Amino acid sequence: MKKTVDIVGVQMDLGAATRGVAMGPMAIRYGGICEGLKTLGYEVCDKGDIIQLPQGATKDTLRNYEQVIDVNKRLYYSVEETLKAGHFPVILGGDHSIAAGSIAAVSKHYENIGIIWIDAHGDWNSEESSPSGNMHGMPFSAACGFGPNCMVDFGQGPVFVDPKRCVQIGGRDIDSTERVRMKEAGVTVFPINVIDKLGMEEVIRRAIEVAGTDTRGIHLSFDVDAITPEAAPGTGTIVHSGLTVREAFLAVETLAESGKLLAVDMVEVNPILDERNKTGILASELVQSCLGKVVY
Repeated sequence: MKKTVDIVGVQMDLGAATRGVAMGPMAIRYGGICEGLKTLGYEVCDKGDIIQLPQGATKDTLRNYEQVIDVNKRLYYSVEETLKAGHFPVILGGDHSIAAGSIAAVSKHYENIGIIWIDAHGDWNSEESSPSGNMHGMPFSAACGFGPNCMVDFGQGPVFVDPKRCVQIGGRDIDSTERVRMKEAGVTVFPINVIDKLGMEEVIRRAIEVAGTDTRGIHLSFDVDAITPEAAPGTGTIVHSGLTVREAFLAVETLAESGKLLAVDMVEVNPILDERNKTGILASELVQSCLGKVVY
């Protein structure tokens, strides 16, 4: 019996400072994700896109919070439906705020999961600690119960992820207060300089051990800005000197080999800033590698 992959796009860019990433799901689809997964032997159910509300309440500490929360709530129920059907969820962003809804659903369903967060940023801010109020910098913190709870609590009684089962990989632009909060919470962090020293093979091995030991499995949340911008120019929060393409593929290929993946977010592809859909195609290929595509 073929395994079914459910793809849901999220047209959300109001959690970020730069507009345009709402078109990311389209770019990743044009990158061949559905065709590629079918070639790998999967049944593919494309559930279409969740679209952000045109207007909503906002405040300086939680920008566009009504629209961000609405999208995450709808995504939560979509991913919940996918998991109840026994399908594998692939969530295409959209900005990284959407991971709050996807992780909330996976955590509620399995109750005991780990998270691997591949990103140039920590995304561990709260309403109080964020210097910008942009909610794409808060979902990792929210999913672990460190606020803002409004991003993950939709009346369902969220099951927060144990931060000691969470790993951040590729960080190179982490706010000073955010850094303190992550250390206090017990998140394992492999910033870019540690990856330089240890190599990605050792880093991802350790990450899988942290997130996958004594858990039901791992939720991967992958922000394309983790990759060096020369290779992934189509993203809104560029930080120089990131992961190489091969480091990124080694990470997801090793996760696929582990057999522990429960869900995948692929976020922050911005076609407006891209070059001939270079980043959209790369994002598509990375998801396929998460699900077993190999070089040989």
